[in-house]
Amino acid sequence: MHIVLIGLSHKTAPVEQREKAVLSSRGERNLLRSLVASGTVAEVVALSTCNRTELYAATSDPAAAEQALVDALIANTRISDDELACARYIQRDERAAAQLFRVSSSLDSMVVGESEIQGQVRTAWEHAAEEKTVGPILNQLFRQALEVGKRVRTDTRISRGPASVPAVAVNLVHQSVSDLSSSRVVVVGAGEMAESVLVSLTEGGVGDLVIVNRTVSTARDLADRFGGRGVGFDSLADELAGADVVISSTDAPHTILDRAQLERAMRAGDRDGMLLIDISVPRDIDPAIAQLPSVVLHDIDDLERVVEANLNGRRAEAAIGEKIVVAAVSGFAEWRSALVAAPAIRGLRHQAEEIRQREVERVESSWASLSDEDRERIDALTKAIVNKILHEPTVRARAAVQNAEGLRHIESLRHLFGLEEVPEAAPSNRGEAVAPPAHDLSR
Repeated sequence: MHIVLIGLSHKTAPVEQREKAVLSSRGERNLLRSLVASGTVAEVVALSTCNRTELYAATSDPAAAEQALVDALIANTRISDDELACARYIQRDERAAAQLFRVSSSLDSMVVGESEIQGQVRTAWEHAAEEKTVGPILNQLFRQALEVGKRVRTDTRISRGPASVPAVAVNLVHQSVSDLSSSRVVVVGAGEMAESVLVSLTEGGVGDLVIVNRTVSTARDLADRFGGRGVGFDSLADELAGADVVISSTDAPHTILDRAQLERAMRAGDRDGMLLIDISVPRDIDPAIAQLPSVVLHDIDDLERVVEANLNGRRAEAAIGEKIVVAAVSGFAEWRSALVAAPAIRGLRHQAEEIRQREVERVESSWASLSDEDRERIDALTKAIVNKILHEPTVRARAAVQNAEGLRHIESLRHLFGLEEVPEAAPSNRGEAVAPPAHDLSR
């Protein structure tokens, strides 16, 4: 059984193409069911995020599976055949495993060390389990991927330090304010950067949150979502008077806060000090404000230097993570190789046992004087003989698959003994054996 991966990501496709390849919940489940029903693949999992869409399949016919995966992705998303052909990558077997391990470890993420991807990998596996489209191959692959991701995070410092401007801004707030729950934070602007700041602030337990925006309704909508107050620009001076922290992120073409405005606000509020963070380009806050006593001002250049330093540290740690992935891929390859030998070994032992039983029955039927004790001795003796004869071929068959020539030896074994594949014992309901364990694979 081979593993086939087809996908596209932020490394191969711009967002305009990636968004076309995103699978909806309905599209994902339809893709999983239709692929397994077609018989081209035995197992399949679909991983679809804002930065990647990847399909992992287990199949005995990788060439046919590749085309089936392409067709299924086109049929269940908005991406065209030509667009997918230009952006896709295809991997098989250990290379496919390495890709998933790197993805789950966030080594392949747009921001190395980000924390969301491991939960997304787990969710993709869970969805496939619900649709009963996973079995022993992909269960082992995804289980190991989550274990590798957890180990990379545990054994390296890949996630240390914020790696985005909004995250660095909020980190500065935590460093500067002793008790965020009793502080007033004013966020100016309502765009994507401001929203990211608001997410981090609310997660950090901000006490008094004010959102200021030119469009009051937008400010109030955000305030409803994040538990603050939304006001218009005409209230900015009043809000500054009571602020401990100001974070500004607008698309204004000029500064919206100058030194004179801030001096008035600090006198009106009888403030001892204030932290201001400007993450806008062009800048929202007049740089001259930094000259005021008890005022600390950071602009986007300050924050981006911190981001770059953190990312450089993460890149160094990623090299350690890559070594963990390489070792894990080797372990997975050994496990998969053992699966190749297992059916032949089962077939050989099954054949030998059938012969043994027939011969014992033949002898017993013509030997009326045998006692029950004699029959037990004969049964034990013949079992021991068969086990001793098969011991060396079993050991050699398992060892053979560890090298490139191993499959030839296994096929020779099948041919010489005329072996039929004997299914491994398994639960009758396939779905009973596929659900990812909830207790040992943390997000």
